[in-house]
Amino acid sequence: MRIFEQMESQVRGYIRSFPAIFEKAKGSYLYDEQGNEYIDFFAGAGTLNYGHNNDRVSSALIDYIQKDGVVHGLDMATSAKKRFLQKLQDTVFSPRNLEYKVQFTGPTGTNSVESALKLARMIKNRSNIVAFTNGFHGLSMGSLAVTGNNFYRDEAHISRSNVSFMPYDGYFGPDVNTLDYFRKFLADASSGLDLPAAVIVETIQAEGGINVASDEWLQGLEQICREFDILLIIDEIQVGNGRSGEFFSFERAGITPDMVTLSKSIGGGLPLALLLMRPELDQWKPGEHTGTFRGNNLAFVASVETLAYWDSNDLSDAIHYKSAILKEELQAIAAKYPDLNCNVRGRGLIFGLEIPELGFAKEVSRIAFEKGLVIELSGADDQVVKFLPPLTIDEETLRKGIAIIDETIGEIISTKQDRLREEF
Repeated sequence: MRIFEQMESQVRGYIRSFPAIFEKAKGSYLYDEQGNEYIDFFAGAGTLNYGHNNDRVSSALIDYIQKDGVVHGLDMATSAKKRFLQKLQDTVFSPRNLEYKVQFTGPTGTNSVESALKLARMIKNRSNIVAFTNGFHGLSMGSLAVTGNNFYRDEAHISRSNVSFMPYDGYFGPDVNTLDYFRKFLADASSGLDLPAAVIVETIQAEGGINVASDEWLQGLEQICREFDILLIIDEIQVGNGRSGEFFSFERAGITPDMVTLSKSIGGGLPLALLLMRPELDQWKPGEHTGTFRGNNLAFVASVETLAYWDSNDLSDAIHYKSAILKEELQAIAAKYPDLNCNVRGRGLIFGLEIPELGFAKEVSRIAFEKGLVIELSGADDQVVKFLPPLTIDEETLRKGIAIIDETIGEIISTKQDRLREEF
């Protein structure tokens, strides 16, 4: 690891949690230079929903490159983009009765968020944006301003202006409807809350600790936005693309956002970010918001292959089936170790096992990695073990990874008990 320590910036993060040099990857597995095998419950932070080196994607990319397909085309028309847009329309939009224009932003999710915020402010001629507690929307300046995670927010570099935070669903516990607070602030002209141009929200707060908004809460939020002429932006960057069980995580609530931000798995493992907007909101002047890498043709090719998984309900049915397994097994782990006061929450194939004891979840991730499982943390205090396997993972591998977590927790508890006995 010496070359990484010598040359790479201190800002590197995941390499510290998973100190191995990975050489190969396939499906739900990673392999290091020594040939050690690791089950992947991280999936590139949600970028690899369809697994590592998906055969369909790899074949299509190889064929495209060998035929000298256009790799970089700015926002010019290419055959790859044409096929992607047609596939998106036929497979995703039409069956769901969605009518969106598609903007290709820069290559990452934060670029999509920045575009949405900029457009919303321009359309409504208002500067304020409402975001929610524990939300995460990216780390460029505009996206960071609507991100609640304290780790990334520092007075020295963040612009706090023109953003107001409201409590997310369940923030005050199950008996408080936080939308009542939001509505009261909007209705009271002297509340100090400037009428926002838009609200930006995740249906499932992935980085925030796997906090899941109820369908009723999302429906209520949409109603408030319509009532007060506020644009509703849904951030689907990590929990879209099938992660929740449906292609879009907002589908189950039956709402229709004004804008949707997409990235991560929409590119089939390659950099791609989109902003979806209702047609009447497409008020950009030509070239008014650009970017050198706003159209990744290799990602278009890859995405056409992964979108084909949604031609039928097979993948969605499989996700719901495996989701039930994951939920049941995590609840069994929570019941097995009652002194930990664990909490299980999630949807689809994104789940969190919250362990309140400070530092315990971090120890789980560390030891699990030594046992051959890559799994990350989330939540304000890294107190949530975050389960994010590829959507295509097979049941045997899923259960094997969960068993490693069970074994790891048992070992940590046993070690602590041994230490206590030695002290007394």
